[in-house]
Amino acid sequence: MAQRTPLDDADCAIAQALDVVGDWWTLLIVRDAARGVHRFDAFQRELGVSRKVLAERLKLLVEAGVLTREPYQERPVRHEYRLTPRGRGLLPVLVALQDWGDTWVLGEGEMTATTEESSREAERVHALRGTRLPELVLADRFGELRDPVADTPFTVLYCFPGAYARAESYPPGWAGIPGAKGCTFESCTYRDQLAQFTAAGATVHGVSTQRPDEQREFAEAEGLRFPLLSDAELSLTAALRLPTFRAAGVSRLKRLTLVVDRERVVREVFYPVRDIEAGVAAALRAVRDAGTGVSSG
Repeated sequence: MAQRTPLDDADCAIAQALDVVGDWWTLLIVRDAARGVHRFDAFQRELGVSRKVLAERLKLLVEAGVLTREPYQERPVRHEYRLTPRGRGLLPVLVALQDWGDTWVLGEGEMTATTEESSREAERVHALRGTRLPELVLADRFGELRDPVADTPFTVLYCFPGAYARAESYPPGWAGIPGAKGCTFESCTYRDQLAQFTAAGATVHGVSTQRPDEQREFAEAEGLRFPLLSDAELSLTAALRLPTFRAAGVSRLKRLTLVVDRERVVREVFYPVRDIEAGVAAALRAVRDAGTGVSSG
């Protein structure tokens, strides 16, 4: 087992939680499990950790109920490690740590719903190009679970901070947060150009961390004819390490767009998106170019 110093403060939930995940490697293992890494060799390749240390940390996380072992091969017997409900409960912790790092370590400390083109945050998001979106489901605005990747040649996932049917529903100071405004305009622009995306072989999905009932009210008010998906549990956000900011006590996705093919491979990434009309046009152009085998640049 990993050598750990027990934290004897039995009444402090922070201390007790750190007794399970207060180690450099354990949270990184949880991070990679959320990204779709499940096998021992894959964890080792991603983390660059010794087999001994990795085996110890995996054993600890299984014993703590954060991961479960599931056999995927009989001869010899080999297992995959997957997050349990207790493990998925750590996703908001990972997202909060990433947000803190983006804001205070990589950034300047200000709250913003966007970034600079040259930022390390933007570099991380653009590195998603060519990666595969892991299997997961999100609730649509009716509460039904569905795959964010549609069974069409392409899916456009436009991620947005938040859009509401009523002006009073927006968090205080929303208009003053750089990059936060424009979600209604973005959704309505996709609505108005939906036929063009459909003709190009793409399904459009909007994604935010709002509750499904909030998304439903907004979609009905604006007459949206494509699904809005709720990542309130932060499963997609954690899986792809998407950038967030916090407003009114809620983690919000920064505005970005992914073009994903039927095999779940991210074909194109747009981030930051400052000009909404240009961003929608770029997504449509990327779908058309991908459909004809031409790089979108």
